[in-house]
Amino acid sequence: MKTKIIVVSVLLILVAVFTCGCVPFMENLGLVNPVNEEQSSLEKGGSPEGMVKILVGFKGKPGPAEQAMVNSMGGKIKYTYHLVDAMAASLPQKAIDALQNNPNVGYVEPDGLVSVLDTELDNSWGVKRIGAGLVHDSLNKGAGVKVAIIDSGIDYNHPDLSSNYRGGYDFVNNDNDPMDDHGHGTHVAGTVAALDDGIGVVGVAPEANLYALKVLSSGGGGSYSDVIAALEWCVDNGIQVTNNSYGSSGDGGKTVKAAFDNAYYNYGIIHVGAAGNNGDFSGRGDTIIYPAKYDSVIAVAATNQSDLRASWSSTGPDLEISAPGVSIYSTLVGGRYGGKSGTSMASPHVAGTVALMIAAGVSDIRGQLESTADDLGKTGCDRQYGYGLVDADEAAGEDGVGTPPAGAGTIAGKVTDAASTDSAIVGATVVVEDTSMSAVTDASGYYEINNVVEGTYTVTASAESYVNANQGVTIIADVQSTADFALKTLPAPGKIYVSNIDMAFKKAASGRNIFYSAIATVTIVDENETPVEGEVVSGHWSGATKDTDSGVTD
Repeated sequence: MKTKIIVVSVLLILVAVFTCGCVPFMENLGLVNPVNEEQSSLEKGGSPEGMVKILVGFKGKPGPAEQAMVNSMGGKIKYTYHLVDAMAASLPQKAIDALQNNPNVGYVEPDGLVSVLDTELDNSWGVKRIGAGLVHDSLNKGAGVKVAIIDSGIDYNHPDLSSNYRGGYDFVNNDNDPMDDHGHGTHVAGTVAALDDGIGVVGVAPEANLYALKVLSSGGGGSYSDVIAALEWCVDNGIQVTNNSYGSSGDGGKTVKAAFDNAYYNYGIIHVGAAGNNGDFSGRGDTIIYPAKYDSVIAVAATNQSDLRASWSSTGPDLEISAPGVSIYSTLVGGRYGGKSGTSMASPHVAGTVALMIAAGVSDIRGQLESTADDLGKTGCDRQYGYGLVDADEAAGEDGVGTPPAGAGTIAGKVTDAASTDSAIVGATVVVEDTSMSAVTDASGYYEINNVVEGTYTVTASAESYVNANQGVTIIADVQSTADFALKTLPAPGKIYVSNIDMAFKKAASGRNIFYSAIATVTIVDENETPVEGEVVSGHWSGATKDTDSGVTD
């Protein structure tokens, strides 16, 4: 049970570490901005006067010693990541050189900024143009696929979005309420998953699960350090697709790239990003922005109603695909609707298409996106259109149900309340671990996951207010395997106690500094003296510091 460190600067440094998993130390944000069509002003960074916001890459996982080192230099730690071997912090300028010379530090780079573009127009056509309606007609609407909108939040009270909203996090205000107070994220979310209810607009994947990860403030500002934290949240919460309609003309740095790469290559999350609005009428030059420029992100250009590249849409060799991005009508905050243009609006067309593909059981997402795109511009992949205009109907497979991979089978079953096998759980999520495949139970508690490649998998069922359950399932080609789940309700909270605190001390040196680590092992038990997992332990060293640190019991 390890928590974060507590540091006191006297003649030496005392570090207190509870034995619980680290909880990030959150502070005020800096800048990250959405990508629409008209440049807006950037907010000033949130660091204290004389402090520089940085990302520090370490040669191993940062822990108590590294945190103590940064604090001893007068630094303020914002995040200690586990997705990448790095930390986000603010330090005095004079301390940065010393930090770079530390043998445990791999690099130090700025916590970069990105720019915002925005305009409003008034007609809708993109979802129809890419053939998403044909996929809907085949009863594939992306049901249950988890799509994270990394943006300015979502107006989760909007009637076209509320049913699909599943939660998220506000990294700007450090709370669980990612309400959109800017408007950009709500517009993007509508293109991905507005309801197919005959009112307002319809999204590309109108039954996908929407998650709002707010990294942009009301003024459109944010920071790459918060984007990394949002990606970490995606990994921890089983997100399958991210939409990234923001960016910067300069490289975000090694830490940002590593975060996107790790989430994609190691966890299978598909990232879709706006290519940028830095192009010119000639279409020459390499103007693709970051993070879309990274290999782990699908870079999306914008086209108009004539399937021509918008004159401002960025171009370059990293461009992967195009989508409608001019006069896109979608949801606005306050239950309203309106139009916007930009590669910000093109990107969610592709993110929604990816959700349809996942629901259809397509295994090679990027390969099929590229091979089924409608070729535009020069024959083959080019710098202005990539592989061409996204085709949702063909990408999701014939009739929208995907092309079954060789040796594929099906997993199906029912999720019920363990207290009564006749009590179906509606809206439970069933996930095939280590894949992008999942399903949500219907009104009878049933689910079905098609096109699962032969092999043995761990399948997990979860539902709100219930304990997760999992089981091993072996898939045989052309055979339906049954996996039923009876979920137990979460127990009512009881009394817990601190039964024991053990102390140990370690001495370590870093340059001229000597560190004494006071390690507190805290044991939490219930009324039956059984160890309790998942409880937060927090506190401070009385008389030594007012800083409070916390961790979660194992």
